[in-house]
Amino acid sequence: MYGNYGYYGYYGYNTGMLLLIPALILSLYAQAKVSSSFNKYLKIQSRLGYSGREVARMILDKNGLSDVSIETTGGQLTDHYDPRTKVVRLSKQVAEGRSIASISVAAHETGHAIQHSEGYFPLLLRNNIAPIASISARFVWILILLGFIISPFFLEAGILLYVGIVLFQVVTLPVEFNASKRALYQLEGGFVDEEEVKPCEKVLKAAALTYVAATLVAISQLIRLIGLSGRRR
Repeated sequence: MYGNYGYYGYYGYNTGMLLLIPALILSLYAQAKVSSSFNKYLKIQSRLGYSGREVARMILDKNGLSDVSIETTGGQLTDHYDPRTKVVRLSKQVAEGRSIASISVAAHETGHAIQHSEGYFPLLLRNNIAPIASISARFVWILILLGFIISPFFLEAGILLYVGIVLFQVVTLPVEFNASKRALYQLEGGFVDEEEVKPCEKVLKAAALTYVAATLVAISQLIRLIGLSGRRR
């Protein structure tokens, strides 16, 4: 009854669903974990009393990155490094806060700036993929919807775009883990005392878990879409 492609589509669809459910659960757990860890250590002041902005500036200068500026951005956990303009953008809680959470997040973002200055390949690769992933995110679900309404061609085009999103997520993992590793190394170099290293590590690990969860969700969704494409044919 089923051809090889049709059977694969059926198998891929069910496998995708089986993977997607635990991946979504992990994603919800990761979001809760990062929020709880951030909020917990946001209340614990760093003993040396540096603010997130001060830590970021000192780490940047220490690594010869005086040309990288620091700006305050709106929202919570919206902190990021913009390689196009060489700007570390910190949320108000992080920039002005003097907590374990604030200095950990600030140090993480300087980790990206250091990666950029050293030509860290996974970061450069992610920066090149980012525009493709951004465009894909805008149109992928429109094409997939058209694939069910009009023609499988649109579904397959949507899947190709979604591959770009998955690739971006996969490449993001080593970039984020490496930035956290660099952040912890920098913090140990005079910005926290010995007893504060573990709490900083917990904040950084909780944030990294969200990227792991997002990657698993993206991969599971891709498998599911491939399965749906097989069934559509």
